Amino acid sequence: MKLLLRELEPNKVYTTSFLVQQKEIRQKKTGEPYLSLLLSDRTGEVDAKMWDNVTEVIDAFDRDDFVKVKGLLQVYHNRPQLTLHKVRRLNDGEVDFADYFPCSERDPGEMWRELRELLASVGQPHLKALLEALLEDPEIARRLLLAPAAKHIHHAYLGGLLEHILSVAHLARLTASRYPEIDLDLLLAGVVLHDLGKIHELSYDRGFGYTPEGQLLGHMAIGLRMVAAKIRGLPDFPPRLHALLEHMILSHHGQLEFGSPKLPQFPEALLLHYLDDMDSKLAAMRALIAKDRQVEGCFTGYSTSLARMVLKRSKFLEGPVEQPPSGVAEFPLNPPAAPGPEARPASDFGGKLAEALGAGDSSR
Repeated sequence: MKLLLRELEPNKVYTTSFLVQQKEIRQKKTGEPYLSLLLSDRTGEVDAKMWDNVTEVIDAFDRDDFVKVKGLLQVYHNRPQLTLHKVRRLNDGEVDFADYFPCSERDPGEMWRELRELLASVGQPHLKALLEALLEDPEIARRLLLAPAAKHIHHAYLGGLLEHILSVAHLARLTASRYPEIDLDLLLAGVVLHDLGKIHELSYDRGFGYTPEGQLLGHMAIGLRMVAAKIRGLPDFPPRLHALLEHMILSHHGQLEFGSPKLPQFPEALLLHYLDDMDSKLAAMRALIAKDRQVEGCFTGYSTSLARMVLKRSKFLEGPVEQPPSGVAEFPLNPPAAPGPEARPASDFGGKLAEALGAGDSSR
């Protein structure tokens, strides 16, 4: 059984295996090469350095390979780091892929059934026909069961995209009940479609990355193409309704600087943006706390996507009570009456995939 990253303790030597996320060949001050790696399994990531005997292994493995390593886990700059003594490339047959790729905690078959129930609740016939045409496509279904919602930032695990869609759909139902002018069918269609292009934008057969199509076009353009292809098979689909769906896909990032070529210009598009943004950011915070590699302190490392550090609330609340610095006065809850001017001093300031794949078969 593989020893998982979260089970490792500092200042001990371990032999275990990882997926190589990044590999760089760098130079010491002496001019000799050393390896700088980012290794991962389903429980997290760790920086690793190999300082000695590098020439023996420098060409033996590459990014996205599985490797067996022996090394010392230490804390460097408040973060765990592995100093590697030995590295060996592993063949795919030597590993259980489930040990290396994070996946949703939810059962994929259960999520798929929930998505189909969501589709059944859509009453607008044209929207329902379009959603059925998409979800009953076996290739789309297969990929949607597997796809992450992002490479790093939020729901970055197998099944993450489907989990994100369902989460935003539940938020849509809650908020639409508060705003009677919202067309819930249109909003739910936008929820299902807004990120659907990610099933082709992202690669997730090995490590998470971008496909050539994803690099060239992005998920919005891919999503527009997927929707247009299915609508061609629905000859009575209203062109103006198609335009509304296209706008929701193009505007769901909400701002031009965040990648949306258009700003949301009707209520359902605006609401979709805010619900998508809220679910994404909360998921990003949750993941940042869960995967944080800071050894000490109750704040995570800095997140560029969130533009902040995040408080680890449980660690903060369970920590010791901080005393005020020496020499700094505490302010009493019931201070005495202020003295008269003549007495006042000068200063007083003192946080089952295999079964599910069958759910993508349209015959079920």
